[in-house]
This record gives sequence, C-alpha cells and structure tokens, in this order.
Amino acid sequence: MKNTAFLKFHEALGAKIIPFAGFNMPVQYEGIMAEHEAVRKSVGVFDVSHMGEFWVKGPKALDFVQWVTSNDASKLVDGKVQYSCFPNEQGGIVDDLLVYRVDAETYLLVVNAANVDKDWAWCNKQNKMGATLYNASDEISQLAIQGPNALKAMQQLTPTKVTDMEYYTFKKLDFAGVKDVIFATTGYTGSGGCEVYMANEDAETIWNAVMEAGKEYGIKPIGLAARDTLRLEMGYCLYGNDINDTTSPIEAGLGWITKFTDTKDFVNKPYILKHKKEGTEKRLVGFELIDKGIARHDYEIVDASGNNIGKVTSGSMAPSLGIPIGMGYVKTQYAKEGSEIYVKVRDKALKAKVVKFPFYKG
Repeated sequence: MKNTAFLKFHEALGAKIIPFAGFNMPVQYEGIMAEHEAVRKSVGVFDVSHMGEFWVKGPKALDFVQWVTSNDASKLVDGKVQYSCFPNEQGGIVDDLLVYRVDAETYLLVVNAANVDKDWAWCNKQNKMGATLYNASDEISQLAIQGPNALKAMQQLTPTKVTDMEYYTFKKLDFAGVKDVIFATTGYTGSGGCEVYMANEDAETIWNAVMEAGKEYGIKPIGLAARDTLRLEMGYCLYGNDINDTTSPIEAGLGWITKFTDTKDFVNKPYILKHKKEGTEKRLVGFELIDKGIARHDYEIVDASGNNIGKVTSGSMAPSLGIPIGMGYVKTQYAKEGSEIYVKVRDKALKAKVVKFPFYKG
C-alpha cells in the first residue's frame, strides 16, 4: 500500500484508515454526519493525493487531448478546467477526468486514483500523434478544501485574489509561502471551494497552513465516507460504481461532456453518436426511497410486478436531506422524473420515485 504525504496527520487526528485504490486513506475522523455538515455549512479539507496527474505537452498536445477525451478541449483557454471522460473502443468509459489548460502546448489531466495505471497505458496506446506525455502522479500531493467558507479562509494564504475566481478555473500562485502551487476552483462536493496541487515535499507546510487558516471557520478534516455522501447528494458519478468500462456516456447522462462537432474526432465517436441519435436501452437516474430502507450498490431494481428493470449503483442516507437516496440504471421507459420503481432490499420491494439531479439544491 502507498501512503500519501499527509498520512501522519490523519493518524494523529485519529482517523480510521482503510486501503483504497492502493493507498492507506482516511475513511472518517469524528463521523460522517459531522464531516458532511462541515463541508455543506463552512469548510472541510480532504486529502486527495491518491488522484493521478498526467502532463500532456508539445505542439501535438491539443490533438491528443481532443482524440482521447469526449469533451471539446479546443474551447479551453489558459487557466480553464473542463470535466471530461476517456471513451473506450467498446462504447464504455475508461475513466472520467479533469482537463486543465496551462497554455496552448501544456495540459494537465487529473484522473481517478484506482485507474492511474490503466489510464496511463490507455493514453500511451492512443498517442499516435506524438504528444509528450509524463506521469507525475507519484510526485504531486493534492488537497480539496471545500465548502462555502473555503475560498475566504484560503485567501489568507496567498497575495493573489482567489475569492472572485470563476468556477472551474485555476491559477499558479504563491500559497502558504510555497511557489507555483496550482489553485483550482474545482471539487466534487457541490458546496464550492478549491483544490490545491503541490509537490510532495511542500505537503506538510501547506497542510499546517490550511488548518491554521481554516481554524476561525471551524475547518474539519474529511474522510472518504463523507466525500461519497457529498458527491451522491449532487448526483455526481463515481467511477467503478455509476460509470465503468461498459457504460456509455449517453447512458450515464454525460452527453453534456460528449461533443459531436465536425471539427472534433474522438475514440469510438460513431458508436456513441449512434447512442445519442437512437437512444439507449437504459439510463442512469436518481431516486428517493419512499418506503423505509437504504438502497445499496448492486441491489436489484424492479417494477410494480417484480420484473427486473435495472440495478442500484450508489445509495445512502442523504445527511443534508434526511432521506434515503440512490442512483442506478433503469430501462429507459422508467427513467422519466416521477416514475415509480422498487428497490429489492433482502426479500422486500421498497417503493421509490425517480427524481431529477441534483438531490441537494444548496
């Protein structure tokens, strides 16, 4: 198992450590509810150093990014970030990722922790145009500082104005006395904030400064468990649960990051375009349970007569809403908002209704 540069802080704070994506990671500190609420109401800090980072450089950098990702990276300007995915040759998804444009010949791809090796092999396989690729995953530490007070708290650590930064933008700046930190207004919680990338050797300095700057706002360290409930309340997909190598971007409701412009070609474009034009047999939906119970990953979804119509991909009690929610794939005729579906929990079929994302409206 690998350790992030922040492990000693997690242990000192009494975190429960579990193996996750090849790393020893904190799953929770004082408890999911308290951690979840800290992010929704003020500020929390996540260690996300397990994520992968690939640099794409040179005159062919944009050509490569355009081919390997579904979104239109030609629309990016310097300092802008884009959510995207890697389509595979079977119509599924290799991974979902963030694309950062530093300049016309420099891009940073941020990929999921569990997929770093797979993604790196995939990118090299698809690099027929000769872009320069570099895997910096083991050299970079990352913190996600999330919540409505995150930017206000972090402004104390940099002379550069960050409180007015637009969503999904980034700057290279001096942060906590460290030069060239990447400061991005991104995150997977739906409560605003930033993600900060640094060299491993600067991790300790930055952790201490972040915790000190957040003290007046009641900053809390946040584990993987609350990270999952926060993203689920927003209807954000988790790779391996809600999307994978067999789910198409169209089935997963990711048509908005899949651009079929004449000037852009990408891996398996004709097949995915066919999905868009002709529709798909199943769709990813959000649902609220009406009957008492919790939907869990892989639970069966059935109709009123007990016929199988799909399966749950994610489910939990929603701490901000006080109700059980979930995501799952259902046959397209049941994907309409308000549709009545049932989740099989042990031998019981619990009534649920399809609702629009996000569950949490903020």
